[in-house]
Amino acid sequence: MSLTLTELLAIAGGLVLAGVLAHGAWAARKAGPKRAVPPMEEPSFDTPPVVPGDAAAVVEPDSMDVTLPAVARPQRRPSARIDALIDAIATITIEQPVTGELALQHQPGSRRAGTKPLQIEGLNAETGDWELPAPGQRYGEFQAGLKMASRSGPLNEIEYSEFVQKIQAFADGVSGFVQFPDMLDVVARARELDQFAASHDAQLALLLRARGAAWTPGFVHQSASRHGFVAGSLPGRLVLPSGEDGAPPLLTLQFDAQAALAEDPEALSLRELTLALDVPQTPQEAEPFALWQESARALARDLEAEVCDDRGQVLGLHAFAAIDVELKRLYEALAARDLAAGSPVARRLFS
Repeated sequence: MSLTLTELLAIAGGLVLAGVLAHGAWAARKAGPKRAVPPMEEPSFDTPPVVPGDAAAVVEPDSMDVTLPAVARPQRRPSARIDALIDAIATITIEQPVTGELALQHQPGSRRAGTKPLQIEGLNAETGDWELPAPGQRYGEFQAGLKMASRSGPLNEIEYSEFVQKIQAFADGVSGFVQFPDMLDVVARARELDQFAASHDAQLALLLRARGAAWTPGFVHQSASRHGFVAGSLPGRLVLPSGEDGAPPLLTLQFDAQAALAEDPEALSLRELTLALDVPQTPQEAEPFALWQESARALARDLEAEVCDDRGQVLGLHAFAAIDVELKRLYEALAARDLAAGSPVARRLFS
């Protein structure tokens, strides 16, 4: 379902909304996602430690068992890539550590099951870190995660079956034993997660519409650069970068991609730009809504443009204030579900 900003403001008090509050293709749901059962702990074969100062201690002669010093195991750290909140997790146990080279040799050719991304991690036998298998390392166990929902919809039975086939082949290749969660349970959890995300996914977009003279793409680039925007990876897209390495942009400014791809872009004219904010992708602490509003005003001033909603209606201060109230409620709801906006798990889910 997709909601416009106008409809959101109507909910907030009948005021005109600023842009689009898109709910992707999400659907509403009644309850939050269930949590997956944590991966099974690796069996421990450690023997009791020797009393300090007695490195060669021996038990009573009638038992004839020698007590060996305990081998220190690295502390197991949680994964930064796989999370039971949004992933279906399969655990793969092995009798002896295997090399990263062997793990890479048996990786699936595609890291997707249908439309859902999957990842395989190994528990580094030296550091205790869950990591993507790499040459020169040894791994004492593995886990595979399949994302249960995204903006394209929830995980289905066919996708889960493909995941099982790929991970079973990997487990066979490393001589491991794999345990999968129940398919019906996973699919049910995926639908619940999808429904929750449906009612908590917000993408705001407003229009900058030329009052008089149109703009060339070069003029738009020049004006936007004064406010921190740089060229994006796609034609007709400028972005306001985040200060966080590897994080998605704070804002995007878009115009007709065909104009950007033209042989002589400066011979073309633009009369409308879209300034967008992807709410779940940006931390609330960065105050992205205020930045979105301020950038709209600054660009409108430099470009001699009007700030409008998706219907072309000029937006005023009251409209922005109403949106701000709704967004604060959204941030609180996301944080309550351990999906705080801008967190790694939220960024993965809302993509």
